[in-house]
Amino acid sequence: MAEFDPSASLEIRAAQALEFGQTQVRGLITQSPDFFPLYTEEGKWQHGRAAWTNWCEGFLGGMMWIFARRGEDVYWRERAEHYSRLIEDRQHDTEVHDLGFVFWSTWKRWFNLTGDEAIQARVIQAGRTMGQRFNDKGKFLRSFVAADSCFIDIMMNVGIVFYAANETGDEDLLRKAREHCLTTRKFLVRGDGSTAHEGIFDLQSGEFLRQTTHQGWRSDSSWARGLTWALYGFGTAYHLSGDERFLDTAEQCADFFIARSPSHGVPPNDWDEPSPRLPVESSAAAIAASGLLQLASLTGDQTRKTMYDTYARTILDTLLTTEFLAVDTPEWEGILKHGSYHERLDLGVDESVMWGEYFFVEALDKLLGAPAAS
Repeated sequence: MAEFDPSASLEIRAAQALEFGQTQVRGLITQSPDFFPLYTEEGKWQHGRAAWTNWCEGFLGGMMWIFARRGEDVYWRERAEHYSRLIEDRQHDTEVHDLGFVFWSTWKRWFNLTGDEAIQARVIQAGRTMGQRFNDKGKFLRSFVAADSCFIDIMMNVGIVFYAANETGDEDLLRKAREHCLTTRKFLVRGDGSTAHEGIFDLQSGEFLRQTTHQGWRSDSSWARGLTWALYGFGTAYHLSGDERFLDTAEQCADFFIARSPSHGVPPNDWDEPSPRLPVESSAAAIAASGLLQLASLTGDQTRKTMYDTYARTILDTLLTTEFLAVDTPEWEGILKHGSYHERLDLGVDESVMWGEYFFVEALDKLLGAPAAS
């Protein structure tokens, strides 16, 4: 790859970073074929470490699909298909709430390139499987933790339920997707646009009981990555449903992110924590950048459109420096440094994390012309 030029324009640095990303991903899959890592330790992708849940297997193949669509190298197309097929059986996985992460980044991208209905069928089945998590009394899709638990993260996965419902004309599945978003909007998104990580419901009555968190500072604080899941996820829900309430919620979350983050655009793990362990969490910033680019393409308000596009570029301008991009860090196996998985459990803290890699690559792809919402 060409030497990274930190003084170049944003677009040139983005293109150089995508080349670097291909180098890093090729190195990973050459050294550890058919391995799906979550996070690094001291910059090295780790085998056999604690995962908490099984949710990241789509991100590696998702980057390959982005590389394949952008270039003419058949290598990436072959690898993307291979890594997608490795997770094909997950379309029936009822143990997690993350099938959107797994299939939207892989099989949906594959379908977008081919229009092959046999490929699309895996995406639709994953959406139907997600729909089985719906609690009719509480009107939410339950998290992997417990039947009474709803995570803000599920907003990034409910899109695949909308998609399956739209493609098949399944009105009941569409109801479940819409009601989950409305429940999340009511009980997990606060009046200032901040978000709770988790909501707990009474299983007998469906009554909402309380907000809590697994990864933020406190139950009433705002965990940054969770907020970006909402920012991006409600935008996708609006794109797939046309429900203006979801656009309004995405904009509220975006406004909170912009107002509370430092001028460089990269937040800490939780905005409310008095003495954060680390000043920045790059994976939340990467998700926000991609979500803001999507939101800029969806909003009808020109002032907001400009604000969201400008702030997304501010975030990427920061991430496209050698402080965050590992291009000048010898032996570092990831692409984007200073991400964190789970600070409470001390998993992947101040490291490269696979979702950070994926959403960073996705945001760069959008910056350089890929559809911001699809």
